[in-house]
Amino acid sequence: MKAALFEKAGLVSVKEVEKPHLQEDDDVIIKIVRTCVCGSDLWSYAHGDNKESHSVNDGHEALGIVEEIGTAITSVKPGYFVIVPFTHGCGECDACRSGFDGTCDRHQGSTNWSKGFQSEYVRFHSANWALVKVPGQPSDYTEGMIKSLLTLADVMPTGYHAARCAHVEKGDKVVVIGDGAVGQCAVIAAKMRGAAQIVLMSRHDDRQEMALQSGATAVVAERGEEGIAKVREILGGGADAALECVGTEAAFDQALGVLHNGGRIGYVGVPHYNNRAIGSTFAQNISIAGGSASVTTYDKQLLLKAVLDAEIDPGRVFTETYQLADINQAYADMQARKTIKSMVVL
Repeated sequence: MKAALFEKAGLVSVKEVEKPHLQEDDDVIIKIVRTCVCGSDLWSYAHGDNKESHSVNDGHEALGIVEEIGTAITSVKPGYFVIVPFTHGCGECDACRSGFDGTCDRHQGSTNWSKGFQSEYVRFHSANWALVKVPGQPSDYTEGMIKSLLTLADVMPTGYHAARCAHVEKGDKVVVIGDGAVGQCAVIAAKMRGAAQIVLMSRHDDRQEMALQSGATAVVAERGEEGIAKVREILGGGADAALECVGTEAAFDQALGVLHNGGRIGYVGVPHYNNRAIGSTFAQNISIAGGSASVTTYDKQLLLKAVLDAEIDPGRVFTETYQLADINQAYADMQARKTIKSMVVL
């Protein structure tokens, strides 16, 4: 089969590799029909991040058709159309039952996270609960709906996780930091949860316009102290909640700066900083929560229905479409901000 491999910083190639096969009783083999590039993938693409040459690529979001199932699988059958999330929650441990399947107690650390989805087939381990069945087949849906379904593998649940972790409630004033796909989905999530004002911090006209269409009430292009002052001017004071969707220390500082004392941060940007001390927040009574998103929980509880009922349209974050053979261009265009999120058709 064909699969994307990391070659070096700035280069992803497509090579012939061995097709995956069932290894455990709870494995599922899935034929991929759509995959994509995640903003978190760009860290290794741009810098290498100590990845080995010719290694499996980071891609971890997909839609597919179940081809084979292990003997312990009872939730899906061959032929099912499924959302293939980046997480592998068991659905039974304390964490999963509390709605935190992104950090399942039984699948610690990297064992709970996927990679290698930018390929024709994948082996999805610990699949019994984590896969999300979609009614019908891909041919039953418009391309716009397919795009929205694909966001349910990661970015829409991740945006929702930021809002949930920040306890966004009806009437809240919310600031979203980061205008990529996750930030765009965080705007949608804040609106779903009833936020009265949603300010997106963004410097790009196309992303600002998209967020305004999705429910943002204002945008702020400035950064640092100037940006914080502009946000506070718009909101008439500090924000109730800040959703940090970038993963840099500067973005986290921005989140802290826009909040009033007693405010809340939901952070879902994969941290690319070392030791961000939180002791300095003691005098502000800031609540901080976040981490890997509860993809399966959110999809099954509310997000899949919201997409199927056309209540939300997160698929608009896919602004360009590529073939697998053009995967390096899909990365390069995202890196250059020529597209918000790249979808890949197989």
